[in-house]
Amino acid sequence: MLQKTNRLTLVEQVVLQMEALIESGTWPVGMRIPPEPALMADLNVSRNTLREAIRALTHAGLLQTRQGDGTYVCSSSALGVMLHRRILRTNRLHTLEVRHALEREGAYLAAQRRTDDEAHRMLVLLDNCESALARGETDRYIAEDILLHQCIISASHNEILIELYEHIAETLESLITSLIRQEAGASVHSQMHRQLVEAIVRRDVDEAVEVVHRYIAESKAAILAEGSEIAALSGNLSDIESR
Repeated sequence: MLQKTNRLTLVEQVVLQMEALIESGTWPVGMRIPPEPALMADLNVSRNTLREAIRALTHAGLLQTRQGDGTYVCSSSALGVMLHRRILRTNRLHTLEVRHALEREGAYLAAQRRTDDEAHRMLVLLDNCESALARGETDRYIAEDILLHQCIISASHNEILIELYEHIAETLESLITSLIRQEAGASVHSQMHRQLVEAIVRRDVDEAVEVVHRYIAESKAAILAEGSEIAALSGNLSDIESR
C-alpha cells in the first residue's frame, strides 16, 4: 500500500540548501559562512529556523561554530564525516581490508580506463615518492604516496569509488604512516608501488591487481606482527607485576 509523502520542514529545506552549497564547493572547507542576517535574508527564514539548521549541520560534522568568530565549514560531506568516525572505531586490520577492496578495484579499473595524462601523472607522483624516500623525507613521502593512490583511484573513472576513497584517504593516512615508519617498510612499499604504476601504464590488469594483493598482504603481516609484539610485552609486564 502506498503511503502519504511527508513534506520537508522549513528547517530541513534550509539544511538541504546549505548542504548543497558545501558539497558543491561553493562553500569550501575552511570558509566562514555568511553571517546570520545575510543568510536569513537570502533564505527568507527566521533566526530560529536558521540556527536549528546550523545546529543540525554542526551535529552532522559539516559546520563548526567558533565562539565570537563565526561558523566555519569543516567537512565537504556528511558521508565523509560518518566514514571518518566509523573508521576511528574500527581496528586497523578491518580498515586495511576496506582499503584492500577499494584499491584492488581501483587498480583493476585504472589499468583499463586510464588516460595518457593520468599515466603521466602517476609516473610523476611515483618519482616524487622515490625522491622523498631517497632524501629520508618520510612526511613528504607519505603525502606523495596518498596523492598517488588518489590518482590511481581517479583513473578508475568510477565516481562513487572516487568519492568513497576521497572521504577515507585522510583517515587512512595514520595507518599508512605507521606501516611506512617500520623498518624497511617504506622501501618495500615504494618498490611495490613502482610495479603497480608500471602495470597500470602497460594496461596489465592482472598484474595491477596482483601487486595490490601483495602490498596489502605485507601490510597485514606487519600489523599482525606488531600485535604479537604488544601481546608478548603485555604478558611480560603481567609476569613482572605478579612477582
